[in-house]
Amino acid sequence: MAGLPTTWGMPQHRGFVPAEDAVQVSRLKAAGAVVLGKTNVPLGLQDIQTFNDIYGTTNNPWDHARTSGGSSGGSAAALASGFGALSIGSDLAGSLRTPAHFCGVYAHKPTVGLAASRGMVPPAEPALPLDLDLAVVGPMARAARDLTLLLDVMAGPDPLTSGVAHRVTLPPARHERLRDFRVLVLDEHPLIATGAAVRAGVNRVADALVDGGARVERHSPLLPDLAEAGTLYTQLLFSGSVARFPVEAYEQLRTRAAGLSAHDRSLGAARLRGMACSHRDWIQVNNRRELHRHGWRQLFGEFDAVVCPITPTPAFPHDHNPDLLERRLDIDGVEYPYFDQLVWAGLATMPGLPATAIPAGRSPEGLPVGVQLIGPMFEDRTTLRLADLLEQRIGGFQAPK
Repeated sequence: MAGLPTTWGMPQHRGFVPAEDAVQVSRLKAAGAVVLGKTNVPLGLQDIQTFNDIYGTTNNPWDHARTSGGSSGGSAAALASGFGALSIGSDLAGSLRTPAHFCGVYAHKPTVGLAASRGMVPPAEPALPLDLDLAVVGPMARAARDLTLLLDVMAGPDPLTSGVAHRVTLPPARHERLRDFRVLVLDEHPLIATGAAVRAGVNRVADALVDGGARVERHSPLLPDLAEAGTLYTQLLFSGSVARFPVEAYEQLRTRAAGLSAHDRSLGAARLRGMACSHRDWIQVNNRRELHRHGWRQLFGEFDAVVCPITPTPAFPHDHNPDLLERRLDIDGVEYPYFDQLVWAGLATMPGLPATAIPAGRSPEGLPVGVQLIGPMFEDRTTLRLADLLEQRIGGFQAPK
């Protein structure tokens, strides 16, 4: 945003102020939005928490000992605290959905490519149109209808590359009444446990759907393989994370990856293989992704939306261990590698599907619990309408005390 610092939490860019607005800032201003300020992010946008050496730590408004999530943790904390009515952020690994889940607000990860992202670049880099592989920009709000309001402003291609005005016409929601929806509900993942508090949130939404007359199923042979989906997502995500690494560091990663056993199918191995990924390897992973996209198209011939967790737990305590690979996530007393929790967010990100994060009650400790509604590609209005209907039935945002 022209005139305000854009640092990405990087101390070396503490004083950087861009000379032009990102395309989404321009669209918001043109629509009459009043911009109140910028919100905090993790270093380089690369964490599930929000803290950096410039602006410090963003706390969860429900419990200051816990994280607000990341990378759009500042956006979610500001909303939940009443700083403003709307926020925007980005989502590559749940960076909109996870903070919304942790802070008790709404967020929407649009279909990949739906909303132009020019200007979502590190400080001092030129704001050029980029064809992002996984990342999107999207809205965050305290009510489902406000997500739709803001998405209508944000949606549309970049005029620099499309040559057209940014307005687009998305398909209408598949249904207007809850009883007409066909929903697949998931609360188990083969690669990570689901905590009791999150499982309860998923079931709360499932019960509301049943009570509203929707057709709800718990299993479908059409669902793409979740274990492979998690592995593919992890490889795609981490293949992009090392693009700016020094050559020596990249070569060390390649050596380590070559030493992996062919039988090692863990997410840790997938992360390492992704970071050492050659272009040839990436093409093969991408081809597998296309098969998953085809599977999702078939699934959404039978269902209108999928309800599932965003992460396995509510907001967790601050953990500033500089070695992210050493961090652990406690799921009901059992520790898991920190980054393994990304597989639920990746379920929608890897194939580029829209996903709406909604509040689904609170944990026994009083922390917010959210779930995501995943929908068919470019049918963003379907999950947004379902979010609106569920808000009317189970309630939505509640302000933290």
